[in-house]
Amino acid sequence: MKRKSNRIWWVLGGVVVVLIVGLVAAKQAGIIGKPKSTEVDFAVAKLTDITERVSASGRVQPEVEVKISPDVSGEIIGLYVNEGDPVKAGQLLCRIRPDNYESLMSRARATVNQSRAQFEQSKASVAQSEARLIRAKADYERNRKLFADKVISSADFETAEANYNVAKQEVEAARANVRAAQFNIQSAEAGLRDASENLRKTTIYAPVGGTISKLNIELGERVVGTSQMAGTELMRIANLQNMEVRVNVNENDIVRVNLGDTADIEVDSYTTAGRKFKGVVTEIANTANGLASSSGTAAASLSTDAVTEFEVKVKILNNSYSDLLAEKDKKGYPFKPGMTASVEIITDRKNGVLAVPIAAVTTRGASGADAATQAGSDEDDEEVKPANQTPASAEKKQQITEIVFVNQGGKAVQRVVKTGISDFDNIEIKSGLKAGEQVIAGPFLVVSKRLKDGDLVVKRDPNKQKKKEEAEE
Repeated sequence: MKRKSNRIWWVLGGVVVVLIVGLVAAKQAGIIGKPKSTEVDFAVAKLTDITERVSASGRVQPEVEVKISPDVSGEIIGLYVNEGDPVKAGQLLCRIRPDNYESLMSRARATVNQSRAQFEQSKASVAQSEARLIRAKADYERNRKLFADKVISSADFETAEANYNVAKQEVEAARANVRAAQFNIQSAEAGLRDASENLRKTTIYAPVGGTISKLNIELGERVVGTSQMAGTELMRIANLQNMEVRVNVNENDIVRVNLGDTADIEVDSYTTAGRKFKGVVTEIANTANGLASSSGTAAASLSTDAVTEFEVKVKILNNSYSDLLAEKDKKGYPFKPGMTASVEIITDRKNGVLAVPIAAVTTRGASGADAATQAGSDEDDEEVKPANQTPASAEKKQQITEIVFVNQGGKAVQRVVKTGISDFDNIEIKSGLKAGEQVIAGPFLVVSKRLKDGDLVVKRDPNKQKKKEEAEE
């Protein structure tokens, strides 16, 4: 009897457990009791001002910076500037030892004099040849008459005729030698000019006015110069009164940037002081960084994961730091080449437009299903596509629309919207919503993936969420 009693108790206990589990499951499924609701954050669609910005970082550089390299090689025997010194156009900067170039110039000058002497000698040869031609012509005319009178033999006449022809050729050769001597003079004079120019290039002057922003040489150092390619960089002259920030903008944002757009600039050196400067876009690159303009080889070599960026130049407006310029005599110019800066380019601005928090807008497929769910479930289950699915139907399935979820009596109602510009907080709603409607703005994972049309929603308790996050930490 005791064993039978124990068995009854075990059976009753199992039944109770099954009933409890069934009640819990039924309640969560909404069969009995109150249906399960999703905790979310709410926001109200309202009229506000939106400023669309493109953020990028880069470095401060002078608008004009000239790199100075020598055209001749040698030892620096004179250095007349230091880094940071102001210079004027035409000011003497440094000198290269000129000894070898002075010798070359003397040799070139001697070659010119020798060529001129050969020219005079050639002219004298012409005069001599012309005199011999006159005498040979007279002998020929005389012998021709004597031969006609049969006074001399044919051999004597032929000799006189040959001498006359030779004399004419000698005159032509002498005149050609004169022309050759003239060309030799021109060649020698060109060599002299070249030697003189090389000697002149041993003294280097400032091509523009500005500040010595970088000095790469020391007195006594040897430098390499060539006219075919860049030689040793001696120094740089920059106009530090006109500075710009060169930033790299992602290809997704570059289409929104235009010449003349204004910008807010933060230079790291002045961040602690809370200073911001104004700028304007002055130049936008037409070719992405790292791509060759004349060949597609570089583009083909880029991987699909490579980030494509375009260089944008933003001029720092002088009136935004005029107070710092006034102190430049004590501290120097406020901006130095190479300083790190962050730029926010203002690409568009609209006042009084209907907007919602940017986290409230998500995307769904054309059929209304979650775009992320179409690509796979939350557990990353691979979607099995029908074998007879055509490319057209696949393309249609991949089309997505922008939506928001509107709170209507505690129920999430999906609403297709058309968006406009956005900033880091809000996004413009062009159609699909009215001012004052309450939308679901978070959490991000719930709005973007989990929430569906018709789901029940309740306001999330911030204190409960905070305690949950602290417990997880």
